[in-house]
Amino acid sequence: MATKIRLQRRGKKGYAFYSIVIADEKAPRDGRFIEKLGTYNPNTDPATVDLNFERALYWVNVGAQPTDTVRNILSREGVYLMKHLQGGVKKGAFDEAAAQAKFEAWKQNKESELKAIAVKGEQAKREAKKAALEAEKKVNEAIAAKVAEKKAAAAMKAAEEAAAKAAEEAAAAAAEAAPAAEEAPAAEA
Repeated sequence: MATKIRLQRRGKKGYAFYSIVIADEKAPRDGRFIEKLGTYNPNTDPATVDLNFERALYWVNVGAQPTDTVRNILSREGVYLMKHLQGGVKKGAFDEAAAQAKFEAWKQNKESELKAIAVKGEQAKREAKKAALEAEKKVNEAIAAKVAEKKAAAAMKAAEEAAAKAAEEAAAAAAEAAPAAEEAPAAEA
């Protein structure tokens, strides 16, 4: 029986979530499988992989053929590196302790790279948030300046209207006072 290590789709529409399984190559994609090795969630950044390392290494060693995506996942998780190191131990190039030390060094390096990527991503998010806040402040200042300009124009217009009204009232008062002043001398004569 030819076995494959492949992804089995789970999740809902538009949000794919995969199980990493061992299945007969003739079985349907989401059909019967022999063993579940783990899960793969490409929706997170970086993609989340939960893998049973020992069982994946066992299946790779006995000849199960992974699909391209699963090969990349297994390589990223170090399964193929461990297979390579075990081959070196079998050939006598180095002992088991040296192989384990090389694997642990690779694993530490990989973890530090992932942490650096995560820190860089967080820093980029903070900078983008800060830039958006600065842009919003500039927009708010421009709006406040326009509002202040409109208020000043409205106050100026109200002052002009008040001055014009006061002038009209003064002219009307002067007009009323002029006939009264003309009548007063006529009454005295």
